Amino acid sequence: MMDFKLGEIISLLLKTMPFLIFRFLIYFGITLAYVLITGVGAGIGYGVGTIGGEPEAGGLYGGLIGFGVAGAIMYFIREYLLYLVKAGHIAVLVELMEGRSLPGGKGQIDYAQGIVRERFAESSILFGVDQLIKGVLKAFNRVFFTITNFLPIPGIQGIAKFINTIVNLSLTYLDEVILAYNMKVRSDNPWATSRTALVLYAQNYKAFLKNAFWLAFVIWGLTFLVFLLILAPVAGLVSLFPGAAGPLALIIAVVFAWGIKQAVIEPVGMTALMQVFFKVTEGQQPNPEWEGKLDGASKKFSKLKDKASDWEREHGASGSGEPPAPTRPAA
Repeated sequence: MMDFKLGEIISLLLKTMPFLIFRFLIYFGITLAYVLITGVGAGIGYGVGTIGGEPEAGGLYGGLIGFGVAGAIMYFIREYLLYLVKAGHIAVLVELMEGRSLPGGKGQIDYAQGIVRERFAESSILFGVDQLIKGVLKAFNRVFFTITNFLPIPGIQGIAKFINTIVNLSLTYLDEVILAYNMKVRSDNPWATSRTALVLYAQNYKAFLKNAFWLAFVIWGLTFLVFLLILAPVAGLVSLFPGAAGPLALIIAVVFAWGIKQAVIEPVGMTALMQVFFKVTEGQQPNPEWEGKLDGASKKFSKLKDKASDWEREHGASGSGEPPAPTRPAA
């Protein structure tokens, strides 16, 4: 039914507890920054609104502007979040899956960042690879990935569209899984290895659809539960903001739920899809037919090939790393 095992996932994550704590602190800090900047915006807006005779409206609009400013800051630091937090956690999870031991405490974080630097050299390379992977996945999933392929039942188009949206949200971890593949095979050309991994994903996409369907219930069920649990406390906090109204409480509750999801729940989904990818694609070689389909579905897939060629000219690296073995026919 499912190609991932929740028991093993929890065991792996517990062994990376220093990283889970690190993630929690980072995302708690981000969430706190959202709340503080939104509160400052609400205060300024309330003051300006008082002059104009509408303090409540001023507080609300000021809070929304503050929230937007916090979002803009997040946009600009996303590259470093990927490099320092997500990629590092991926690195130690791959080491555990390969049967290697890890240091404890802060040493685990330093160890992970050393692996990331070895594979990607600098944050701009990792971020560039990740952005191209996301572009290819988005194009491919739009063309090939619908829940009706999994549940071909007449008359469920509306329900299927809703479920398909949820499943696609669960597939947002696939770019991180492909980065994990780079680390697993010890790639010396991340552009070429990512292209290979994308083909392996494409030729097994029905297996990923099946697993994402079940994973959606786990990830989004837990996220919604967190949202419900924190909604009342957040509403009490937002009531302290000058002129704040109900919509602001709802927005900040969503941000708190997002922070907890990124810190604690997201690693579950990421590790599950890593398990699926490594199990389903073990021993396979890229199918040229699917490579052609990806070329047709996304220009960014072709751009990966150009980037891989540039990398090979500059570094003399083919991108093969340590290939998985032995070979078996592609699905």
